[in-house]
Amino acid sequence: MITCCGEALIDMIPSPNQHAYTPHCGGSVFNTTIALGRLNIPTAFFSGLSSDTFGDKIRSTLAKCNVDSSLCVTRNNNTTLTFVTLTNGEAKYAFYDDQTAGQLLSSADLPDIPQNITTLFFGGISLFREPCGTAYETLLLREAKTRVIAIDPNIRVAAIDDEEQYRARLSRLFAASDIVRVSDEDLHWILPGTQTLETKALSLLESGPSTVILTRGADGALGFTSEGVRAEAPIYPAKIQDTVAAGDTFNAGVLAELWRSGFLKKGRAIPADVLVSAMRYGALAASITVSRSGANPPWLYELEKPYPVLPR
Repeated sequence: MITCCGEALIDMIPSPNQHAYTPHCGGSVFNTTIALGRLNIPTAFFSGLSSDTFGDKIRSTLAKCNVDSSLCVTRNNNTTLTFVTLTNGEAKYAFYDDQTAGQLLSSADLPDIPQNITTLFFGGISLFREPCGTAYETLLLREAKTRVIAIDPNIRVAAIDDEEQYRARLSRLFAASDIVRVSDEDLHWILPGTQTLETKALSLLESGPSTVILTRGADGALGFTSEGVRAEAPIYPAKIQDTVAAGDTFNAGVLAELWRSGFLKKGRAIPADVLVSAMRYGALAASITVSRSGANPPWLYELEKPYPVLPR
């Protein structure tokens, strides 16, 4: 089983005329969680959830997407809200996260992880908010010796209070992780300078993870492993409605394919053909998500339709 650890919130998505907002369950880690559940991967979720109406909506959505939420901690504090601004389909976010149920998750709330959970996924705004950031870091470092650790920092620069502290945390988390996925924009923030993206990805690989996957928008994905593998996968064409949850869905597709192929195991090297297949599956899943409004990852049956074979 894969357990995703991080924020669940409510995305306030603007209507087509931009005069009103509609609440949608979201959050980077939550999106990856429900995408995995919809792909029929055994999935659990760990987070701090509110007892308010929005918290109930989040729990209901997790259940409908085949996700076990029994590890979650419930508080009476409000649910985090995010107001989304869309410009030509590109999403920008404004977070309202002070004293929320998710933010206040602490190290004292950390559960004992059941033995059937073999992979933990982390990411999103939960990594730099406090006290939840410390809680998730503690959990990741505690479990890294025996479980596969995957992480996507999904950096939101405008919401980071202490950049120096967050960079130091990311260094510790990357060093203890097995799989790191970063966007081109995130990688340039993590490693400033004029080096090429590929050089920066290889530098990140040298910091500790065994696999680094770099997504580059329309230019597709690159994957690198500590065994010297370099793999490349193109995107699938799509009529873009918006980009909300595109990277989160890509993460779920990659993890799902690695899980099904038997390579999501601690210490097992991922060969080039398997990495390419995983990145292609992630790209296919993401292409469906971006073709519709909001964080709405595909169900398994939607990926079983005949799709065009892309050039290698």
